[in-house]
Amino acid sequence: MLAKRIIPCLDIKDGRTVKGVNFVNLRDAGDPVELGALYSEQGADELIFLDITATHEKRKTLASLAREIARHLSIPFTIGGGIKSVEDVEVLLQSGADKISINSAAVRRPELINELAKNFGSQFVVLAVDAKQIDGDWWVHLNGGRIATEIRLLDWVKESQERGAGEILFTSMDHDGTKNGFANEITAQVSEALSIPVIASGGAGTMEHFKDVFTIGKADAGLAASIFHFREIGIGALKDYLEREDIVVRQ
Repeated sequence: MLAKRIIPCLDIKDGRTVKGVNFVNLRDAGDPVELGALYSEQGADELIFLDITATHEKRKTLASLAREIARHLSIPFTIGGGIKSVEDVEVLLQSGADKISINSAAVRRPELINELAKNFGSQFVVLAVDAKQIDGDWWVHLNGGRIATEIRLLDWVKESQERGAGEILFTSMDHDGTKNGFANEITAQVSEALSIPVIASGGAGTMEHFKDVFTIGKADAGLAASIFHFREIGIGALKDYLEREDIVVRQ
């Protein structure tokens, strides 16, 4: 079994780390450079940086801030937000990205996945998907959850894998920031439908929630934000707990 990964996420708005509930009511969560350095020291397996309003505000990811965060890291760094082209990615590579995350632009122009996989390799391309359950089915949303589509979650992740995505970052908008647990049932369906790794996001509130998403949800990695930002759970303590629960994690 591959070791499960613990991944903190820095949602960035106006140069600050923010966190909300169900994608709204954002509050300040600290300095992203300091938080990134802290998580690297604490033993996080990776760090994800998402400029959450880049697409909505039609601008590029904050490359200079990403570069400053990368200087303090000794772990893989994924950067996302407003990426629409190979040229955008080249800028982020120079800013310290080990992987990039694409979302809305890929839905609007799926060929982007093929282009990035061809130019940089599938292992470099993380396809982020924000989805919400409506009338019993899960539907993809764009622009930080602001725009609903008629694209079903499972159809989209399968197509993304075929086009060359190397990993899926699935966020349940219904669970985001609630701390009531991950969307384990649909996460398991996503995991079972794919051969590439799945990162589960949205709903982490306790250590048990990570155990559940790795066992019931069959996720390869668990992502969280506020519980780490506000020091509610330590990464080292979380890994120790998972080891005691017979879940293999990276140390």
